[in-house]
Amino acid sequence: MEEYCNSESKRLERWGNFQLPNRFIKIGWGIVIMTFLLMIAKRFVVEPDWVKPLLRNIMILGFLMVSISREKIEDEYVAKLRSLSYRLAILIGVLYAMVQPYVTYAIELLIAPEGAKVDEGYFQVLLYILLIQLLFFNALKRLAKFP
Repeated sequence: MEEYCNSESKRLERWGNFQLPNRFIKIGWGIVIMTFLLMIAKRFVVEPDWVKPLLRNIMILGFLMVSISREKIEDEYVAKLRSLSYRLAILIGVLYAMVQPYVTYAIELLIAPEGAKVDEGYFQVLLYILLIQLLFFNALKRLAKFP
């Protein structure tokens, strides 16, 4: 039984330390930019209903690739900054997910009371969490250079 627990612990540790190679930062940003441009372009053409959710998921995938890619120099300090940025992103993301639907509801209630509803999709929350994580991580890296 102890062998099994050790094996599972090692497997979880490998997944917890999973990172893509550094080149995926550029690939991820390329995906994000191309998807963003496609989202703008699709406003001028008629597209099937499945295109919008597909583009959103591809954009999230691009941000995720950037988020979990290694830095050129990946040491313990960078790992600590990455961990801190994820914690801050999740904390702010959860607070955002809790408050934002009610702010939207209050605004809709003022503008059109008959159509007001509390609703929030997963896209905004996931995108917000990943953007905040990337912003904190890069800001913390810059601050580390100039203590």
